[in-house]
Amino acid sequence: MSEEISLPQGFQATGLHCGVKSDSSLNDLAVFASERPCASAGVFTQNRVVGAPVTISRERTPSASARAVVINSGNANACTGQRGLDDARTMTQQVAERLNCPADDVLVCSTGIIGHFLPMDKLSDGIPQAMNNLAADTSHFEAAARGMMTTDTFPKIGSRTVNIGGKPVTLFGAAKGAAMIAPNMATMLCVVLTDAALTVADAERMLKHSVDRSFNSISVDGHTSTSDTVLLLANGAAEVGPTNADESQALLEALDDLTAELAQMIIRDAEGADHFITLDVTGLATREDAYQVAKTIAESALVKTAIAGADPNWGRIISAAGYSGIPVDPEKMTLHINGTRIFQNGSPTDYDDATVSQTLRDNREVHIELECGLGDANVRFWTSDLTQEYVRLNSEYTT
Repeated sequence: MSEEISLPQGFQATGLHCGVKSDSSLNDLAVFASERPCASAGVFTQNRVVGAPVTISRERTPSASARAVVINSGNANACTGQRGLDDARTMTQQVAERLNCPADDVLVCSTGIIGHFLPMDKLSDGIPQAMNNLAADTSHFEAAARGMMTTDTFPKIGSRTVNIGGKPVTLFGAAKGAAMIAPNMATMLCVVLTDAALTVADAERMLKHSVDRSFNSISVDGHTSTSDTVLLLANGAAEVGPTNADESQALLEALDDLTAELAQMIIRDAEGADHFITLDVTGLATREDAYQVAKTIAESALVKTAIAGADPNWGRIISAAGYSGIPVDPEKMTLHINGTRIFQNGSPTDYDDATVSQTLRDNREVHIELECGLGDANVRFWTSDLTQEYVRLNSEYTT
């Protein structure tokens, strides 16, 4: 993984264990820092119950002067009242002191169990260690990605490089998430860093566009968390930014591609999952309509358990589209599962049930295509199946 990653200029990172997690072999603290002020933007959970770090980082984005992001895992610092807010601010203050910048220029995220106060004695020891250990090499950025992990089984990092104004511009992203994943968003964090020169307005516009097509287009269990945060920091260290529509589009496409890759990593790491499902819903009047149909299908427990059992029970897919709230017409629908046409124009086709079942049993990758015949809008959505192992993991999470 490491050999394939490019890093943006002017950023450093690190990750280490400071004691939030009981297992000393697991990183639980991460810092990403820029040598210069950054244009920053953020997209956050739509849950009305939010962790203290979400409140703080929302207050501080968008901004033209962000310098760093500090993240702890193992404890969400959510439902912790005023003490939680004070602790989140203290984390940012400790980073800011070592960067010689205002605390408001430091963003903060936490992920883990809800309803427990942070062990601030351990974080207050760990943050200075982290700041002394910052470096601009891939191993430190990967260590930071590990510092974000909770039930993840692997660090999720990626990068893209695009030519802007004759110069290379790099985007790097680190994400975490494996469960409590739902659109708008879920128990997932992502930090994207770029050395492109962006205005705050461009950073906001681009991040929202990319999140809608990546992290807001995945679902494991439909549960929207308290902690979701996606942050974009652009420090301009490449000394070039988009100056025309073509360059802006090229950078946006690179960001879209990077965030989509990271979002898919989350679904591939979904707790207990045996199948990675790509769902293409096409032929709706608007993208919003297609999105709602896709989201409804992706979050159907009956659809997900059918895939887990290699059961091509296509009626569950069609009926989920029917209760999505979008006025679909089964007489105009066509459904394919793993390339086999299952349903067309209101009736089942002549297909071999055992063969389709075998494709589900033999392949981790599942492709569901639903053409609705009502327009030109489409959406791609990613989800996982729902297995007995997922139930076991989430029934024993705190005990």
